[in-house]
Amino acid sequence: MTRFDRIYKIHDLLRNARHPVPMRVFMEELEASRNTITRDFEFLRDSLGAPLEYCRDHNGHRYAPDSPAFELPGFWMNPAELYALLACEQLLENVQPGMMTSRLAPLKEKIRRLLGESGHAAERVSERIQIQPIQARMAPHQIFDPVAEATLAGKQLTFTYSARSGTGRKPRRVHPQRLLHYRSNWYLLALCCDAQALRLFSLDRISQPQAEETPSQQIPIKELDGFAYASFGIFGGGPKGTAHLRFTHHAAEWVADETWHPDQMGEQKDDGYHLKVPYSDERELAMEVLRYGADVEVLGPPELREEVVLRIRKMAGVY
Repeated sequence: MTRFDRIYKIHDLLRNARHPVPMRVFMEELEASRNTITRDFEFLRDSLGAPLEYCRDHNGHRYAPDSPAFELPGFWMNPAELYALLACEQLLENVQPGMMTSRLAPLKEKIRRLLGESGHAAERVSERIQIQPIQARMAPHQIFDPVAEATLAGKQLTFTYSARSGTGRKPRRVHPQRLLHYRSNWYLLALCCDAQALRLFSLDRISQPQAEETPSQQIPIKELDGFAYASFGIFGGGPKGTAHLRFTHHAAEWVADETWHPDQMGEQKDDGYHLKVPYSDERELAMEVLRYGADVEVLGPPELREEVVLRIRKMAGVY
């Protein structure tokens, strides 16, 4: 039994007892020696502030009756929960380096001390849990921080944006709605003042962001969800069609367990696994289809099939 478990047990015995609890009861219930329990008493008193006292008349320990009701601190967690917190911190640091480092530093140090008290090594998390972002385009904190600030505070945001379409650098004023982390990259979902419509902005294409004092216009949650999640991939907007894909039995072994879209429909048939997915833009879906090579065929709609065929022909021309 770890110290965490013993402290929990000692606390339960003390707060539920009508009379002071003798040492022999603690030793029997905790299966620990007198010296170990005495050290746990000291930890309860000195580190956790428990009003623990010895009652000579009853030859036992109790919480002082004239003290306020004592409860273990809210941050009192078992080792598994503490490891989970450290893993979450590591996940956040990999998703956006520096995003929570300064804010979580005191908490992280406290977690490490508590794990040390329980006889566990905090370093085990970083040694045994590894997160490797693939094809990540990291946004420096000079970009991420003001964008996140404006989004969370509900303020308008100005920045310069370099679209991948090659149209050049343009100043933008937007009403931030959400930060989306999709496939190891950050995107800002915002109402664009120029377009007067919702747009997605990749943070790695943003420069000189400035959070304004003017409140932003907030779009209803249902409309945001409809834009962001109505169709496959990062290209927002309502679906313009439903892709019908047929996978070989070999590919079906893992595709059948994948979620491409919340409204997808999948069915195992004699000729393979059939997957139907709503989409609004064939570009990203075509790239996903090509990832499976000869293990998938686009059955429809015709424009999506033609897009994939065109890309395959261009690839063949390269080789």
